Amino acid sequence: MKNNHAIMRTYLLAILMAVFTLQVNAQSLQSPSGNFTMTFDVNGEGTPTYALDLDGEAIIKESKLGLQLKDAEDLIKGFKVVDTKESSADETWEPVWGESKEIRNHYNELVVTLNQKSTDRTMVIRFRLFDDGLGFRYEFPEQKNLVYFVIEEERTQFAMAGDHKAWWIPGDYDTQEYDYVTSKLSEIRGLMEKAYTGNVSQQGFSQTGVQTALMMKSESGIYINLHEAALVEYSCMHLDLDDKNMIFESHLTPDAEGVKGYMQAPRPTPWRTVIASKNAGDILLSKITLNLNEPCAIEDVSWIKPVKYMGVWWEMITGMSSWAYTDDVHSVHLGVTDYSKTKPNGKHAANTENVKRYIDFASEHGFDALLVEGWNEGWEDWFGKSKDYVFDFVTPYPDFDVDEVREYAKSKNIKMMMHHETSGSVRNYERHMDAAYQFMADNGYNSVKSGYVGPILPRGDHHYSQWINNHYLHAVKKAADYKIMVNAHEAVRPTGLSRTYPNLIGNESARGTEYEAFVGNNVDHTTILPFTRLVGGPMDYTPGIFVTDISEYDPSRTSYVRTTIARQLALYVTMYSPLQMAADLPQHYEKFMDAFQFIKDVAIDWDETLVLEAEPGDYITYARKEKGADNWFVGKTNDETPRTSTIKFDFLTEGKKYIATVYADAKDAHFKDNPQAYEIKKYVVTSKSKLSQFTAPGGGYAISITEAKDKSELKGLKKL
Repeated sequence: MKNNHAIMRTYLLAILMAVFTLQVNAQSLQSPSGNFTMTFDVNGEGTPTYALDLDGEAIIKESKLGLQLKDAEDLIKGFKVVDTKESSADETWEPVWGESKEIRNHYNELVVTLNQKSTDRTMVIRFRLFDDGLGFRYEFPEQKNLVYFVIEEERTQFAMAGDHKAWWIPGDYDTQEYDYVTSKLSEIRGLMEKAYTGNVSQQGFSQTGVQTALMMKSESGIYINLHEAALVEYSCMHLDLDDKNMIFESHLTPDAEGVKGYMQAPRPTPWRTVIASKNAGDILLSKITLNLNEPCAIEDVSWIKPVKYMGVWWEMITGMSSWAYTDDVHSVHLGVTDYSKTKPNGKHAANTENVKRYIDFASEHGFDALLVEGWNEGWEDWFGKSKDYVFDFVTPYPDFDVDEVREYAKSKNIKMMMHHETSGSVRNYERHMDAAYQFMADNGYNSVKSGYVGPILPRGDHHYSQWINNHYLHAVKKAADYKIMVNAHEAVRPTGLSRTYPNLIGNESARGTEYEAFVGNNVDHTTILPFTRLVGGPMDYTPGIFVTDISEYDPSRTSYVRTTIARQLALYVTMYSPLQMAADLPQHYEKFMDAFQFIKDVAIDWDETLVLEAEPGDYITYARKEKGADNWFVGKTNDETPRTSTIKFDFLTEGKKYIATVYADAKDAHFKDNPQAYEIKKYVVTSKSKLSQFTAPGGGYAISITEAKDKSELKGLKKL
């Protein structure tokens, strides 16, 4: 009997110890308003876990955390909690440019310090819970037993609470230039093969691998977005789905040797983010990605300005003109090839007279800058050659007079925008970077469009690997030394680094308008991108195409831009960027000057942004207030289904009267059959006004709203 009592006491003591241990390990954190609850725990194997609820409904079920290391014991199991700290922050900061004048950074934080007993190594997991979602990251403090280590894979899980509807693109180490697929999570595997479309550089990794930012919607109507923030000294994260259990696990981009990351403590990883809401518009307005980045690192930001520009670009994209100067040279050796002895092909667009024509048009209509592509030697054999020494970024073709163009642009108050195509040869770009940026500074170029088309050199590496990500950031930092703004194309998708380095004024990193000249984009593309790609930062989407039939430029092509003119205007509001291009040709704008007026008028920097209506894949309507003015601009982008949009103007100042100029689809407009059918109407509006507006398939509308300064301006206008 005594033995039985002893056994019972031992058993009860074990239960109590287990409960005590669970209570010590388990931590609960609430968001400032209490709508989100995040639970942290360490399971029986010593693996850290977390879960996330929104108003009591599971967003992320219990999910494991940790990292798998190469040639060392993994940082996954055998942990115990040695310390926890909770804190709160509530601050407001002003971005250099952005969708709002001020951004509130309000969160509750839990910092968990873990010790792995078998190795005596320390790992910290920092959680920040906002009223619109969660951010968390791993941190490795300075310590004796963990200094240099190599990541074989990050094992962060996101266990979904159902078979959600998702808007996704295939996982790829080199490109995000895909149309989005809409499907259930369980259907990804069966659709993956068709989702992969051709690109000059691409590398998939899984039949269920997708890229972030990933947008989802649960059956109960909760919108969920998975992404990352502050991608620094690390490789880009993808998500690989266990489609039997609906669990996503992080999948990092490898380098040429298959390594996912080289680490040296002390160092944190990027943040992993979960944004969620019952309102789709909240996803679009979330500032979690920016808030999880470090404050501005540039002391003097007076030279960083939003830019509305035109370009010698679309005529080459469509096949009307050429980047190359001659067809006689088949093998270019910079510094050796003598272009003065070659025959011009007569199609080279970046010649002095043509550029001056663009400068004249841009200046006449109030634009800030002009991009010129194909001005420099080397375009004859740049593409797909795995060539190290591609361009030197300073030597012009014989028909492009740098001095004359510089002085002419200056006389017309137009800034020239430089183009640096690296052809993926990052070593060559770094070799010439200082000289190229100095050339820009000497000639008055204060912004650059850089490109990374084709496979990366060093060979075998990828666009999204740790080392190449380091290169992109190096280019941005170096540009800041010369007071140059950067618009990087084909680089890694943004993760909010523009807060820290606001001279990173734009990125492409997705399938933009140029694809409309090749094979086209899905009609719903611009109704998805703000929920996915733009969660990390603005995109240089290059809207403003009025002539949509590409065969007008090149009869051999059958492509057309899947949009109406009204939607092209709306994109200046819905596709946020402080860098906005009027991408079409001057002669086309001259045919539609009444519609072109909106492009001239629309702001590119904002005091306030509202989402009036939104559903991913269907439609989005934004209202934005111009920075420093009482002017508002509204834009609606629509998918292939015709709709009537109903909006209120209650965002306007009460008691004031405004003039609303509405650029809308005509009743018979259609992205394919009648894309140029639009109508323009003016109304008197107040904060009590409402508008019901038809939007065509592939259509939309744009509205400019200005305060009426005099009663005479209202004469003859209908009141809404």
